[in-house]
Amino acid sequence: MFVLEEKIWFWLLLVIPVIILLFLIFIFWQNNARKKFADASLLKYLAPNRSRSKPIIKILLVLLAISCLVIALVNPKMGTKMETVKREGVDIVFAIDVSKSMDAEDIAPNRLEKSKQLVSQILNSLGSDRVGIIAYAGGAYPQLPITTDFSAAKMFLQALNTDMISSQGTAISDAIELATTYYDDDKQTNRVLFIISDGEDHEGNVEDIADQAAEKGIRIFTIGVGTEKGGPIPIKRNGVVQNYKKDRQGETVVTKLNPTTLQEIANSTDGSYIEGNVTSKVVDQVNEELQNIEKTEFEAKQFADYKSHFQWFLGLGLALLFLDIFVLERSTAWLKRLNLFNERKNKVAERDEK
Repeated sequence: MFVLEEKIWFWLLLVIPVIILLFLIFIFWQNNARKKFADASLLKYLAPNRSRSKPIIKILLVLLAISCLVIALVNPKMGTKMETVKREGVDIVFAIDVSKSMDAEDIAPNRLEKSKQLVSQILNSLGSDRVGIIAYAGGAYPQLPITTDFSAAKMFLQALNTDMISSQGTAISDAIELATTYYDDDKQTNRVLFIISDGEDHEGNVEDIADQAAEKGIRIFTIGVGTEKGGPIPIKRNGVVQNYKKDRQGETVVTKLNPTTLQEIANSTDGSYIEGNVTSKVVDQVNEELQNIEKTEFEAKQFADYKSHFQWFLGLGLALLFLDIFVLERSTAWLKRLNLFNERKNKVAERDEK
């Protein structure tokens, strides 16, 4: 497994297109200057040892050397051994509402993006816990099984959108039922489900499903995203608002946060309802709740003994720069003998033309 220790140094690679642009400008200026100085056929006699291919080779060597040196600064590491470690934590499943009402912009930038920000910040604050992700609208669908890989969780989190589930609605009961299949041990006491939603348009008997979840030892915490004042649901094309969703009478639909449903779900499982408007407050409250939950020990495999491999790229970069010194823009005696650039063939061709 590879790990890039200092990814910030990758920004230095932006110098490469700048160098290429400056090189092309220089070549253009050089060719114009030569045309003004003498005819092309005369230049062959005035500068018989000038090589056309070597400047290109030199710039390629420099660019490759810069790339290698940047990678050396990033310091790639490779895990050489897999080991099993014991960790203590909580199994947490995030059920995220991706129905169209989550496009409402009554909370910036919109309800769904706010939900993703909340979950991302919660992930950043977790320790040795395991997490899973469910997306739901008119139905519930698994996105990520229980895992200790928070990077994968964030990747799946960012992929969530309101177009991913065609059936609309807010089937919270389906999300709760699906979440019960995520936990692999019937004796677990650390089962936690976070439902992030605006609570609108819920379908099914949510309270009965929540009671069943409580019987299985699952504590449900709900996070309400949106405002009770509400807002219209934008209809976008290529990220631009074209219109707003309307009902059958042609009136603009206003979607509002429904905290009552979310509070009932949380209370029925000894959980709590959290207002999702302020990210820092949500993270603090989540951490406070998780601290009061018993931790369970589990095993996880992870790479250990990471070894740095920057020295290979550093050596190659310096070697390329060293080689660049010996590739002159004119033909040299030892290179003529090697005939790397077909110089003898070119001279023979010139004689034949004469």
